[in-house]
Amino acid sequence: MERIRKLKEFFKDKRPLKKLGQNFLICRNILDKIVETAEITKEDTILEIGAGLGFLTEELAKKAKKVIAVEKDSRLIGYLKNNLPKNVTVKEKDILKMTPLKGDYKVAANLPYYITSPIIKKLLENNPPSLIVLTVQREIGERICAHPPQMSKLAVFTQFHSKPEIITKVPKSCFWPQPKVDSVILKLTPKKVKESKSFSRIVKAGFSHPRKQLVKNLSQNLEIDSKIVEKKLKELGINSKQRAETLSLKDWKSLVNLLE
Repeated sequence: MERIRKLKEFFKDKRPLKKLGQNFLICRNILDKIVETAEITKEDTILEIGAGLGFLTEELAKKAKKVIAVEKDSRLIGYLKNNLPKNVTVKEKDILKMTPLKGDYKVAANLPYYITSPIIKKLLENNPPSLIVLTVQREIGERICAHPPQMSKLAVFTQFHSKPEIITKVPKSCFWPQPKVDSVILKLTPKKVKESKSFSRIVKAGFSHPRKQLVKNLSQNLEIDSKIVEKKLKELGINSKQRAETLSLKDWKSLVNLLE
């Protein structure tokens, strides 16, 4: 394949960096599916996180008005600037330290596994894009889209801020070098939500010790008498012996309203 040839040629005297999670997406059908899922028009600005050698960037640039390609690895910057279309702006940045974009934009990216959660949190909390399309580790994608009794703090947070949907599986053979696990294309459609510090604080408290009962976690971490917490849970029809992962997003919203 042409993409593998380009990768091997570029890395002939160097190696992909494991610490940056460099597994480059090479399958044309998956690149096309990401672009299709992002519903790109000629008016769109696209933020791409981790441009690599620009395989996805090139496809995004064909459809979008502008692509902002963020890449942390300084070794790749020169190649990107010399080989991408004029409507692509290459930025050598750490996305987690980058100031959020202003105005309307979308995100399309092949995310490094190790920073998936903090990137999703950053994107959804600060001027959220209108649409987010990501390749993520399959396990992470399934965790984000989970339902009770398999909820997690990440699932509650993401589902509060967006509508998550797994579009398709991405086999590990679609990457070079090949990772140990499969991925998925994850689509997040951000919601217009009223930010609540109490929501994050209460959910964090509930999941603080996953093996403990919900009433103990909430009582200890929020410094509320356990009898009061039990009473509030009972009002919502929630058994005080339940654990955090058994509550739905609707349960969490109702619980926050009562405890606030």
